[in-house]
Amino acid sequence: MCVKCPLWKGRRNAVPGEGDIDASVLFVGEAPGYWEDMKGLPFVGAAGKILDALLEKIKLPRENVFITNVVKCRPPENRDPQPDEVKTCTSLYLNRQIALIQPKIIVTLGRHSTAYILSKAGLETKASEGITQLHGKVIQTQFLNLPLSVIPMFHPAAVLHNPKYRDALEKDFDLLKNELKKLKG
Repeated sequence: MCVKCPLWKGRRNAVPGEGDIDASVLFVGEAPGYWEDMKGLPFVGAAGKILDALLEKIKLPRENVFITNVVKCRPPENRDPQPDEVKTCTSLYLNRQIALIQPKIIVTLGRHSTAYILSKAGLETKASEGITQLHGKVIQTQFLNLPLSVIPMFHPAAVLHNPKYRDALEKDFDLLKNELKKLKG
């Protein structure tokens, strides 16, 4: 049980991630929410239902991807993860997950995961653009010396708060589907 940052004090369950450790696609969200904390699994609440529907739409089974978050414990009152929490969790867990899984595509869900992945790939300038400017693009880069594509997307929870993001998110998933077709040759 991890106690490396203060987030452990308020969690019910750590949420390390789940899925295929040989997946070509790794989804990285921000942090667990209420239902994720209750169940110990990523994206099982309302945002998870949207993610599942989008995966189904492009015929990509959830069990064929790996899903995780930047931080593995729910921040109090769903606040944004603090820089020290991100640093602790990514250095101990997320970076190791990426190195182990060696995905071909990382889909960043929301601004926090996008900023982290792009800055770690040496693309701080891109990371500062924000998710609104970056979504809908495929960014070729290296992360931990792994060549891969990063596809920034709005977090599925954004659709819950503002339904106008639904079309953009669906188009981004179509982009993911096309990238997967390219991988298969």
